[in-house]
Amino acid sequence: MNPHAAPPENQPWLELAGRWQQIGQEWTHWWTHAGSGAAAIGTVVGACPAMPSPPAGLVPDTVDPDVLSKLNAKYQPRIQALWTAAQAALVCAPDGQAQIANVVESPPGDRRFAAPEWSALPFFALMKQSYLLTGEYLNELAALAPVPEPDRKRLAFMTRQYVDAMAPTNFPATNPEVLKRAVATEGASLAQGLANLMADAQRGRISMSDERAFAIGRNLAVTPGDVVFRSDLIELIQYAPTTKHVFRRPLLIVPPCINKYYILDLQPENSFVRWAVAEGHTVFMLSWRNVPPELGHLTWDDYLEQGPLTAIRVAREIAGSATVNVLGFCVGGTLLASALALLAARKDRSVESTTLLTTMLDFEDPGEIGVYISREFLASRESALMSGQRVHGSELAGAFASLRANDLVWNYVVNNYLKGATPPAFDLLHWNCDSSNLPGPMYVYYLKNMYLDNRLREPGALTMAGETIDLGRVTMPTYVYASRDDHIVPWRAAYRTTALFGGDLAFVMGASGHIAGVVNPPEKKRRNYWTNDLLTDDPDEWFARAQSIPGSWWPHWAAWLEPHGGARRPAPHGTGSDDYPPMASAPGHYVLESAG
Repeated sequence: MNPHAAPPENQPWLELAGRWQQIGQEWTHWWTHAGSGAAAIGTVVGACPAMPSPPAGLVPDTVDPDVLSKLNAKYQPRIQALWTAAQAALVCAPDGQAQIANVVESPPGDRRFAAPEWSALPFFALMKQSYLLTGEYLNELAALAPVPEPDRKRLAFMTRQYVDAMAPTNFPATNPEVLKRAVATEGASLAQGLANLMADAQRGRISMSDERAFAIGRNLAVTPGDVVFRSDLIELIQYAPTTKHVFRRPLLIVPPCINKYYILDLQPENSFVRWAVAEGHTVFMLSWRNVPPELGHLTWDDYLEQGPLTAIRVAREIAGSATVNVLGFCVGGTLLASALALLAARKDRSVESTTLLTTMLDFEDPGEIGVYISREFLASRESALMSGQRVHGSELAGAFASLRANDLVWNYVVNNYLKGATPPAFDLLHWNCDSSNLPGPMYVYYLKNMYLDNRLREPGALTMAGETIDLGRVTMPTYVYASRDDHIVPWRAAYRTTALFGGDLAFVMGASGHIAGVVNPPEKKRRNYWTNDLLTDDPDEWFARAQSIPGSWWPHWAAWLEPHGGARRPAPHGTGSDDYPPMASAPGHYVLESAG
């Protein structure tokens, strides 16, 4: 027996590697010479392939040749070492026992190359490492472009999109897990993947969760309550008390209008609403309508007047309270803050305290979503949007997903379409796919005055519903929460709210991202959060001195809100009132409307 022969369990892989070697070599040749580029980018000696040219137009011609030369010199030894090792493994070790030493490692948290074949089989190891090295090179090359900072960020983003899309994991011929599954199922996985692709094409989006596992009103949004008010734009839900006594002041929640409200009322074990009710709060939830064509004319002012301002009035009247506590999440927080500034201009003191969750009011650094927003983009669509064209929820959902393309796009392309798998049941991702349409005029106002001109932070720069807006007039106690890894509302951007409001503020930062950081129930004892009562001008200085506390931020918020709830009183026997009788059981009708 040949002591160097591959063990029997490796034989199928050796056959597969040989079968696909020609395809892989053609792919490697195409990849290493991809695109026409703006200039030839150095060639290393010997058998090492040329450094790849970026896609046409990706990097401008004006990159300094000396800087480019230094970049090439940085990567040439690594490329040469990889190619030399690959030749030795593929040519000199036909038994498949040789492995290619790692010249480059996968980025932290990158799960695409977790399968052992990406290291054990020389062909796939070469594919992986040449791709990772090329990706690093292109990203560094894009960073060298002598363009204004907004364009630099856009270029970096598009380069990353290109690099992510060209990963060998995204192609069946160069993904060993896909090939292995196809052989094991005798091709059934590929057939099922094609069926999954056709089904998603009909839906108009990529499935991120097993849709059969969840249904609104069955196992999502099941906290008991009733719709006590309905207009063309909103439903207002009041939740039934679960304690014998409740705080005198009710709590009104304003969720984001680009998704459904039930992100804060998912399953019973992670429902923020259910938890707040159990803490003794009379909770009202604003449920935005998924805007139909006939409401495409609605403006930002309409959203303020018919949304939070109407909900505040109705909640006060039902609860018999002169004031309410309010909470806004994401763009719901931006709308709520605008409504509070509007109330301040009208000298209306009907709000006792406010909570803002992952909310941006100062848009100086809007994060990666800013790459999609430009004056040119707005100019190209403004006329149609102002005439009543809607912004479809799928468009917004796709933009947000692309910010984390490997996790929220390509991961599902590979698993759903190449492997033929059904995505696992995940309530957060189920909600993430359930987007809403927005009216054009409201969307234009939001983009122009917040993202592009950043005028909300300027006292007196905006007029809303006939009143001059100044966030400095908002003087009630405010709790600001941000998530450290938020890619939609960067935590430093959320921190800037501390310099805009005129009252006492508490700033708290939780671990994880935009959604998972917020939906973090105490019972699971997961993650952590940071607090620091001393608010400084520098967010990094605040963080450097902040205390890390294990677990959920929810109890910290509840302790902060308790003195603003007022004295406790016997819980009401039901929801609504004589003027606002219950109209339908929660979760209501609007949350069930599709964005299609």
